[in-house]
Amino acid sequence: MSDFNTIILGAGAAGLMCAAHAGPDVLVIDHARAPGEKIRISGGGRCNFTNMYAEPGNFLSDNPHFCKSALARYTQWDFIDLVGRHNIAWHEKTLGQLFCDDSARQIVSMLVDEMTRAGAALWLSTSITGVTQRDGWFHVDIDRDGRRQALRARNLVLATGGKSIPKMGATGLAYDIARQFGLPVTETRPALVPFTFGDGRFKPLSGLSLPVRAQAGDASFDEAMLFTHRGLSGPAMLQISSYWREGQEIAVNLTPSGDLYDLLRTQRQAGGRRALSTELARHLPARLVDTLKEPLALTGNLADQSDARLHEICAALADWRLTPSGTEGYRTAEVTLGGIATDALSSRSMQATSLPGLYAIGEAVDVTGWLGGYNFQWAWSSGVAAGRAIAGR
Repeated sequence: MSDFNTIILGAGAAGLMCAAHAGPDVLVIDHARAPGEKIRISGGGRCNFTNMYAEPGNFLSDNPHFCKSALARYTQWDFIDLVGRHNIAWHEKTLGQLFCDDSARQIVSMLVDEMTRAGAALWLSTSITGVTQRDGWFHVDIDRDGRRQALRARNLVLATGGKSIPKMGATGLAYDIARQFGLPVTETRPALVPFTFGDGRFKPLSGLSLPVRAQAGDASFDEAMLFTHRGLSGPAMLQISSYWREGQEIAVNLTPSGDLYDLLRTQRQAGGRRALSTELARHLPARLVDTLKEPLALTGNLADQSDARLHEICAALADWRLTPSGTEGYRTAEVTLGGIATDALSSRSMQATSLPGLYAIGEAVDVTGWLGGYNFQWAWSSGVAAGRAIAGR
């Protein structure tokens, strides 16, 4: 039997970050053949590694205050400084989103370098076959390259993430282990995920994108919406998917600038003989206007439209109500909403309050960020919080 001070289950963003801060005698285990696979594919291969404006208000949780401690003690600026020390060039894209100039692999290499420098070991292609706790030790049974081994550690860190993107090996392992040790798990579901509409209504618009204001519940976002052959995607839709519940409507403002009414009235004076639909196609994609012609009765010329009618049209375009049949699910979800309940963890150390030595970090925990680098920042912050607590710092 091999003994360690700390075993970290999961070589993703949070696990690698934790390993770099957890002190001596640390082992990181992952079933994948390479570390940081979700990092590697993120941001179109350039990794949206944090957000300049990250703050607690950008995160969802049953306890919205839980994330404050970790985020305050390891901020986006701390991670940006780390990236700079490794000479990784980066740029801001939009809304504070920071990306590598070159490749997401640079972030993975940086994290592996950091944990290696700290003395941590990394075992890949290693399956976990059992986890128990007795006599003050966590016992982890593994299968490594076809060989079964028994390991022990004083500390065990759950960093295996959530259920999103199962084709990359995502499972609910962290939730299963948490429940095994008496930690509650909140309801989980796909988040940052495209919507689907079972009737195929948007197939003719597939590939079309435009800026919108999208709303679900009390949350709204001004970003791009993308029509797909199965439904609606794009940043605006991904954002509100975290707030949406099955059966609920979503509201889409197709004219978020809010000046369409004045523009139509002005054009009615200058070119009243122009068809209403033709004029609308100057402000909205023509294919979208064609789709809306019948439901919004977009007939006649501009000169035929009264002020009241123009108000009615603009109001309909600013409050387009839709009821998705569902989402694309964990298959394409960027993250999992929900997870190990924060009530069972210390917000400062990420340690289970009922079982010293057991920690949970990253996506496994009921803390979910907005689209735009926020979930990576939670991985860095929660990983550092647990690592420092284990190392006694």
